[in-house]
Amino acid sequence: MLTVSRVIIFANDLLRLAVFYEDVLGLSLLEPVDPGWREYDAGGCRIALHKGGRLGTPPRAPKIVFQCEDVAAVRETLNARGARFGKVKVAGALLLCDGKDPEGNALQLSNRP
Repeated sequence: MLTVSRVIIFANDLLRLAVFYEDVLGLSLLEPVDPGWREYDAGGCRIALHKGGRLGTPPRAPKIVFQCEDVAAVRETLNARGARFGKVKVAGALLLCDGKDPEGNALQLSNRP
């Protein structure tokens, strides 16, 4: 069985993204490896920021999904801190809310465990 261990995001502006993941989303920075790499504890997965975005048009960025019980309340809190999450979508008991980080990487809030 495979489990997600980390998601790597190639950052054009590493410090700008670091501020977002630390101060806006509130993730804990793990011990830094080098100046071009920051890794965060995101519960069951780690998110790593790697300096050096690709030249040209990148493929569609991965979507990082954050699980939370009260999607609407978390959306409101994060948007007040400067995040950009849209409307909460309802599909039966499933609640989803899509957003983006400052470099346009896809994020999602979900009540799915």
